[in-house]
Amino acid sequence: MIFTTADLCDEFESLVKIAEPLFQDYGQIKSFYGEIATVKVFEDNVLVRKTLETEGRKRVLAVDGGASTKVAVVGDQLAQIAYEHGWVGIVVNGCIRDSAEIAKIPIGIKALNTVPKRSTKKGQGEVDLPVEFGGLVFHPGDYLYADLDGVIVSEKNLLKS
Repeated sequence: MIFTTADLCDEFESLVKIAEPLFQDYGQIKSFYGEIATVKVFEDNVLVRKTLETEGRKRVLAVDGGASTKVAVVGDQLAQIAYEHGWVGIVVNGCIRDSAEIAKIPIGIKALNTVPKRSTKKGQGEVDLPVEFGGLVFHPGDYLYADLDGVIVSEKNLLKS
């Protein structure tokens, strides 16, 4: 379904919350939306991988990586896994790597920046809880809409026919 975050903000002003303009676009898909799933990690991507290996069902994964710029918590392998499992997008409060390869994968990916160093693999973090970054709270089950203008969140599916 074609949409713009600007049009959704105009039409559903009282129903949307707008993230701070912090995120860069990296995936091949620049406009995406879906129900939110969440992961909270810090410089460790084991739980990100485990979550993306589950059936995506056209959801968007909001990853609170603690805004770390020391390591990447998503790379081309995880982006490919996400695509193959039916995820439509990933928004990372942190960094990604392999950006040239990620740009070729048909998935939406937004992150703060890139860094070449991989994360640790200890399996620490939490899943399926509200995470806060970019000036708003991402609740599992809410809906995230993203395009070149930014990221917005709503408790309701604004594009439901």
